[in-house]
Amino acid sequence: MNGNQDDVKLMHLEGVRIELSSQKPIVLLREEKGNRYLPIWIGVFEATAIALEMAGVKTPRPMTHDLISSIFKKMGIVAHKIVVDGLIDNTFYATILLEHRGRKYQISSRPSDAIAIAVREKTPIFVSETVLEAASIVIQSLEEEVQKFRDFLNSVEPEDFNK
Repeated sequence: MNGNQDDVKLMHLEGVRIELSSQKPIVLLREEKGNRYLPIWIGVFEATAIALEMAGVKTPRPMTHDLISSIFKKMGIVAHKIVVDGLIDNTFYATILLEHRGRKYQISSRPSDAIAIAVREKTPIFVSETVLEAASIVIQSLEEEVQKFRDFLNSVEPEDFNK
């Protein structure tokens, strides 16, 4: 949308998964310093491009995102970051922030393409706070859940179960 850098959170790419109910691929981003996750439904081609690169699998011929990465390298273009910065009518939007010969550029992109480029360029992925508030899910860590259960067990008395 606009690459707004005012309130963005660094994310970790957890990977590509198949969402069980729809059988569609999703890319899952996890907040680096938090417990929010952002699932983004993507196309099969983009899911394959991301998963292959994450696994270090090289294809016999370059895929589209490999081609873009090669162009960046040959022309001296640096991808500084990508930002998932918009969500309109259940469609996510992203911006790729590039630099070439000292000039900065913001390129509008689908998040799936931006992420496929980011994994090739080792570019950090950010998500705007607005998007996280609208679409993220909170997953408590297993350790927190186990500790809560232990605390509960320590606080109950045997007679509490006879009520």
